[in-house]
Amino acid sequence: MRSLSFLSKMTIFGFLLSTLPVIFIGAFAFVTSSSEIQKNVNEGKMQLISQINSNVEQKLTTVNHTMNQVINSTVLKKAMETPLTVNDFMMYDDIRSEIRYMQSFDTKLEDVILINAKMNWMIKNSGLYTYDSYPYHQNLMALMKAENSTWTLIPSQWFYTEENARSVTCAYSISLVKKLPTTGLDQYGLALANIPVCSLQDLIQSDAPHPDDIVIVDESQRIIMNKDPGMIGKPITAIGLSKLEPLEEGSGQYRADIQDMPYSVTFLRSHLTNWTYLSLTSIDSLTQESAKIRTVTIYICVLMLLISMLLAWLISRRMYSPIQLLVNQIGALVSGNQKRKANEFQMISEQVHTLFQSKSQLEREVHQHIGQVRTFFLIKAFQGHIKPGELLEKLVQFGYGTQVEAWKVMSVLTIQIDSIDNTRYDKKDMELLLFAVHNMLEELISSEQRIAPIMIDQTIVTLIGSSDTDEAVFRTTVFALTEQVQQHIFSFLKLHISIGISLPFHSFPQMALAYREGLEALKHRIKLGEGIIIQYENINSGKHYLNLNYPKPLEHELMDSIKLAEKDKARELLKQLLTAVFSAPLSPQEYQVPLARLLNNLLITMQESGVALNQIHPNKGSLFEELLGLHMASEIEDWFWAEVIHPLILIYRDRQDAQYHNISEKIIDLVQRYYDTDLTLEECASRLHYNANYLSSIFRKETNCSFSDYLSNYRFNMAKKWLSETDLPIKDISSKLRYNNSQNFIRSFRKQEGITPGQYRERQKDGGEGSSPDAT
Repeated sequence: MRSLSFLSKMTIFGFLLSTLPVIFIGAFAFVTSSSEIQKNVNEGKMQLISQINSNVEQKLTTVNHTMNQVINSTVLKKAMETPLTVNDFMMYDDIRSEIRYMQSFDTKLEDVILINAKMNWMIKNSGLYTYDSYPYHQNLMALMKAENSTWTLIPSQWFYTEENARSVTCAYSISLVKKLPTTGLDQYGLALANIPVCSLQDLIQSDAPHPDDIVIVDESQRIIMNKDPGMIGKPITAIGLSKLEPLEEGSGQYRADIQDMPYSVTFLRSHLTNWTYLSLTSIDSLTQESAKIRTVTIYICVLMLLISMLLAWLISRRMYSPIQLLVNQIGALVSGNQKRKANEFQMISEQVHTLFQSKSQLEREVHQHIGQVRTFFLIKAFQGHIKPGELLEKLVQFGYGTQVEAWKVMSVLTIQIDSIDNTRYDKKDMELLLFAVHNMLEELISSEQRIAPIMIDQTIVTLIGSSDTDEAVFRTTVFALTEQVQQHIFSFLKLHISIGISLPFHSFPQMALAYREGLEALKHRIKLGEGIIIQYENINSGKHYLNLNYPKPLEHELMDSIKLAEKDKARELLKQLLTAVFSAPLSPQEYQVPLARLLNNLLITMQESGVALNQIHPNKGSLFEELLGLHMASEIEDWFWAEVIHPLILIYRDRQDAQYHNISEKIIDLVQRYYDTDLTLEECASRLHYNANYLSSIFRKETNCSFSDYLSNYRFNMAKKWLSETDLPIKDISSKLRYNNSQNFIRSFRKQEGITPGQYRERQKDGGEGSSPDAT
């Protein structure tokens, strides 16, 4: 039998007890719904500012990373020691290329400023300046007192010159300030990446009918972003918020009065910039639904006190309306069969329970994925595929910050199961046995002494560390620990395992080398038998494993610089790569391996790019034979450059020039087709799917003039053509060429030709009737 709905039960109960139960239910419904509304709204506000924080920091982080690449680039380091002048156009062009690369990302980055106070120069988008003659050089020098690598709010007028001062629409910019040079105690320069505050305004906009007032303030409680641009740069108290003590916490919500009106303040402090993101919501807007419920409840209770039991059913339906609203909201999530079997509260409860289950399941999946990512990272670290500069940072991210700071000496353990022949196990059980050994290793060695064990090609690998600097004590501890592990595994699984122990080392980037030593130690089971513990120091006279030391990261950078046709950078990277190769203590025959590997990878890159071998080496013998015939390091470097790398760079440069010419032709075609519209470089970039700054540099390089000058000249030539060949009124010509009024057109024409458009038309008519050819 289907149970009665809550409406039916409430109606029956109203007949029996009349007023008092209805009043109780009304009060309960009001409190519950108000609390849920407030809770949901608060959670929504926190999610909103968290999303805004994420969007803003994504752009700031991208700017920071690209800025680090620029200030650590070879060309900037060289420039910091050079008094740049207009004659140093090649170095200036290299620096501008680095800056344009920064601006190619969608970060709203408008300008990058490089200052060298020592050499008295400053570089901006608009060109190269003498620093002490720049109007705001004293203001900019004051930024040297700020902390390094910090985001700060700076008036935009400090960065604009006469070239684009009229286009300044934002009074303030958010600037990333870094001191130069990055190394050394004497820092005499600055690098500033400027993002106009107004360009980030869309990140705090909302499409809601009653959007919140989103405010971002810096550490000094100055407003960085607000829907009212006039408030930017002012203290937070300027908007009427005086209760600031709760903002000292990392995040939360509290109530405050703003201009004598109650507001709910939701805030979140960024760990990246230490900015505080606030959402200011009127309490009145939050309590509108609660006020409706309260009003309905009061009316119903008053009616229940006045009318008889004959009206109890009608009053019960009115009291049921808040519950009906919730049922309707979740009705789309519930099947018709469930609706028939369950009452309203049961449906709501089941949906809430389902939400909690989904949340728990999601948390478990995320935790599992984190473990998988950590395992993948450790595999790459042991195999030497992580750059040394990134290794420590990643270890800290995966929860090994304590070990990175405390461990002074370390060693890698490699564990393999010996033959399972003549045991109770089959070969198909090998994966399960490795998993069991892995778990026992985690239990036997505390997490303070190791990082998480991982499996690589049926080998269990872990890193053991200690804060004790005495290597003898550390060796004894590690050996005792491996004996305990070996005995414990044999007692439980009846398996013989062998353990390889690397030489002690003192820095995490040596993990890959130590892993090789552990594997090399295990190879000696062929002589020593199974179930042994092998220390690498006993088989290699206490010397570390000989590493061929092939510099993969340098090779990747070299390949990239060749593809980008960066001649100087490629030559420097080639020198660094060969220096790294020859630094390894190898025999002359062993040096041939990394050299042949470099040549082979260069040829693969060449083939992948569609470059034929005869384009760089026509009608000659084998490149490998030529390489193996060289005996001096300097000869090898010169041969790689002259025979392979430099010819490749020339081919890539020709390809780039052809691409640039094609892009310029497309821009010219757009000008010729749409010159009579409000055509801009940004619109051309959108049509051609390129960055506007990139198109500007290419167009100027190909045509020796800017886009705006070319468009202006083309329109001017069209005006002369219409004046000569048609009877169009001057007003119509000025309108077709997008002038605001005919007077502006006449002044511009007179400035170009020295005569007015009417005079030019008359002269052309006279010339058509037989005047001198000069009239044309």
